[in-house]
Amino acid sequence: MARKTEVLAVGAREVTITNPDKVFFPGPGFTKLDLVRYYLAVADGAVRGVEGRPMALKRFVNGAGGEAFFQKRAPDNRPDWIETVELSFPSGRTAHEIVIREPAQLAWIVNLGCIDLNPHPVRADDLDHPDELRVDLDPVPGVAWDDVRQVALVARDVLADHGLVGWPKTSGSRGIHVNVRIQRRWTFPEVRRAALALAREVERRAPAIATSKWWKEERHGVFLDYNQNAKDRTVASVYSVRPLPDARVSMPLAWDDVPSVEAADFTIATVPALYERNGDPGAGIDEAVGSLDALLELSERHEREGLGDAPWPPHYAKQAGEPPRVMPSRKRRADPDYQGRGVDGGPPPEVAAERRSAVKEGDPEAGIRGPAPWERRSWSGTRPTPTGRRRTSIPVIEIARSAKKDDALAGLERWKGRWPAAAGSLEPADVLVDSMRGRSTTWTRIRVNLQHVPEGDRPPQEALDPDYDPWSEFEAPDRSGQLKRAPRKEKKPESC
Repeated sequence: MARKTEVLAVGAREVTITNPDKVFFPGPGFTKLDLVRYYLAVADGAVRGVEGRPMALKRFVNGAGGEAFFQKRAPDNRPDWIETVELSFPSGRTAHEIVIREPAQLAWIVNLGCIDLNPHPVRADDLDHPDELRVDLDPVPGVAWDDVRQVALVARDVLADHGLVGWPKTSGSRGIHVNVRIQRRWTFPEVRRAALALAREVERRAPAIATSKWWKEERHGVFLDYNQNAKDRTVASVYSVRPLPDARVSMPLAWDDVPSVEAADFTIATVPALYERNGDPGAGIDEAVGSLDALLELSERHEREGLGDAPWPPHYAKQAGEPPRVMPSRKRRADPDYQGRGVDGGPPPEVAAERRSAVKEGDPEAGIRGPAPWERRSWSGTRPTPTGRRRTSIPVIEIARSAKKDDALAGLERWKGRWPAAAGSLEPADVLVDSMRGRSTTWTRIRVNLQHVPEGDRPPQEALDPDYDPWSEFEAPDRSGQLKRAPRKEKKPESC
């Protein structure tokens, strides 16, 4: 039986929508065709947010409630009017990613199951110099929505004091994003350095509600995720629909709206009418291009005062000047097993000096092209690291790892049932739910910070429940730094 299709005329092109009646949001009943029509209703604003940018495809082929997978490489069976550009990644791999410039191209990728849009902060004609600094305000669990709004206003003021204009939007989830157009003069490491300086200045001005601390177990209030400006990171763009039950939208805002904005007000059902009536609040963003000079001067001042680099995402190679990349609760003593390594796993002094020299000589990305030699150690699977070699300053234990978030959360509930006294002492921010990168999908890790549990009631580290190994199907771990993908394990034929 032939699949049902619907052909839409989008400008001068025709776009075929397959399975148009497939329900993508079961609660409100929105279908794939509803999603496509939403994007076409706000096409000018949505295209403005992604125009000319390479885009990683995050595909929900079974709708918002199904499992998503990431597709960096453009599909081979694409129309000739779908543009691509070749990107290189910190792992050393390359991929041709899709570039959107018109509504028909937008409709085409939505038909692939892309619910939200995830562009890189560069344009296809210059992949080495971002034209956007991204401020991602990510509240820890239990933080009031008003605190997020207040931190956004502080970020606006810090940007203005450094000659930059921020353009706010709801994240479509729990936070707020602020996009900043910048001149295409700086590399990814320099833009990230400016974002870190911004995060630290916001934290200084609002220490009770804002933090720049990378490790979840150290955070409080609203985290300013400076690492969203590292190369190969993407953020949902304006007018993106998020894969949440209510089909919520990442909505651009005027600053006057921020103090009273409610993120739940913006969905597929409400945004098209608002767009038609009020236009696009972010329409002027491309004309508000600024300089990072002042923020980079602030970064230099921080460095003179003793604030160096902060941790990078885990799949990047160790950076010159980066502090030990280890959770405070798992910080190790110097380890004689890895000869020639610096204290706590950092680079040897001579290697750090070599990298600083490379950066000074014009290679600003020295050190992000794969794991450093002292970091190449055997992969130990999913088991927790033995506790005998830890110096624990924060009492964190791991509860569960699972391919699906709901299964991991079920494991957390079983843990709470076994340890009711400890569970009763936890605060919302003590439950650390991490979305971890696998080969093409994410998986979920859950940890618990026992800092608010009396020492006598603190449970020990138990076997993980469930205990998922994202690399179990492969001959070797498929981690950044490998130029060749790890092959799948050969399955033995079942006995008859």
